[in-house]
Amino acid sequence: MTDLERTKATIVMTAVCMLLAAVWAIAPNPLLIIAICFAPLGALFVLNQTFWFVSLFVLFSFFRIHESLPALYSLKIPLLLSMGALAALLWHSLISRKLETYWHPSFTWLAIFWLLVVIGAVLSSNPGLAITYFKNIYWKIIIMTLAIAWLVNSEESVKKISTLIILAGLLTACVALFNSINGIGIVEGSRVTIGRQLGSVLGDPNDLSLVLMFPLAFAISFAVTKGIGFSRFIGVVCLILAMAAVIATQSRGGLLGSIAVFGIFGLRLIKSKALLIMIATIGLFALFAMAGISDRQSGGAAEEGIDASAMGRLYAWEAAFKMALDNPLTGVGLNNFYANYFFYSPHWDGLNHAVHSTWFGVLAETGFLGLIIFIAIIVSLIKTSKETLAVLDKQGPSVSPYLPATALAVYAGVIGTIVSGTFLTQGFTWPIYILAALCISLSRITQKYSQIEKSQ
Repeated sequence: MTDLERTKATIVMTAVCMLLAAVWAIAPNPLLIIAICFAPLGALFVLNQTFWFVSLFVLFSFFRIHESLPALYSLKIPLLLSMGALAALLWHSLISRKLETYWHPSFTWLAIFWLLVVIGAVLSSNPGLAITYFKNIYWKIIIMTLAIAWLVNSEESVKKISTLIILAGLLTACVALFNSINGIGIVEGSRVTIGRQLGSVLGDPNDLSLVLMFPLAFAISFAVTKGIGFSRFIGVVCLILAMAAVIATQSRGGLLGSIAVFGIFGLRLIKSKALLIMIATIGLFALFAMAGISDRQSGGAAEEGIDASAMGRLYAWEAAFKMALDNPLTGVGLNNFYANYFFYSPHWDGLNHAVHSTWFGVLAETGFLGLIIFIAIIVSLIKTSKETLAVLDKQGPSVSPYLPATALAVYAGVIGTIVSGTFLTQGFTWPIYILAALCISLSRITQKYSQIEKSQ
């Protein structure tokens, strides 16, 4: 060891000793000193498990697992996971440089949309609401979209993230069905919810159906994929329970989205288009009958003409269009539709209402320009998914079956989002961004395989 190295080591050790002494002077608790001593080991663990911290944070945030299981609620698990995930991402992207970053054309559309959202938040009719939502939720969605796309970079990571999504969906479905059977959190007389007493977003049956619909595509894909062993059984179980839970929410948007997801798989598995259309039609009516939508207190058969639920949506959509007319470039701002409903709705019943549509929600809160960019994102994802599936079909059995299974699930999920987006608000929530990240990562992995094959 040279004199310079010895001097540096001495300075570092002296600084550590002084830090421990200062901590002891402020809080003379031996447990605190022990915690500080083990902190480096904890930091190493976090840095070596970046994928798991990011994945679990996203799943806890989207599936609201800590609200589905109230015993976990007070543990602040999403906060702890977010701290670990962000610290690891910063370390590996700025210091160790182990995180391989890249750019994809879909990122360009996403970046433009995110920029419009930021500008719209600053110029919104109520900046406080917009900036609060951005600080609490949306910036995390942006960061984690990039993180998932860059971290899911191998067959093994694809397998892990897909399995985690299915397991999270299975857990949520079990809780929803338990609540339905035991009459917990039932609204409108028959619609199941989760965590309503905690103020959870899953306390809205429409939002719950959206969360349940997300893993459905992955479950179906695993269920019909050969060569994945026990994962196929998990897919079958999740498929059955998630579909039953969607039915229990009695959400029309959730049911339509589910039919769309099934339809994508039907297109690949059923040769006859006429047979597919007939099955889809029968399935749609059967699902609506099983869901008992005609018995709903809102939107049921007891309401004459256009039911109250449908009329509420029409009023909300008209209000959204008027908001965009007044603010064509920026909209009224992130999370500002609800607060502006009174000023733009043609019908006032004493209450503000949610927009209940992805398309009109994006239109209202980001303007016509934002809607155009959002549609461009969807088109880009569909194009990328189709290209990925085409390449994987050519690869055949030479690639892991988890790759085509996940690629098809992502494609079906995007289509399901398009259909369910007519009735469900998801323009600024997790699903479309998780799908975008996986779509981009699968495209990257597939390109690598294609290049390797060409070089051989």
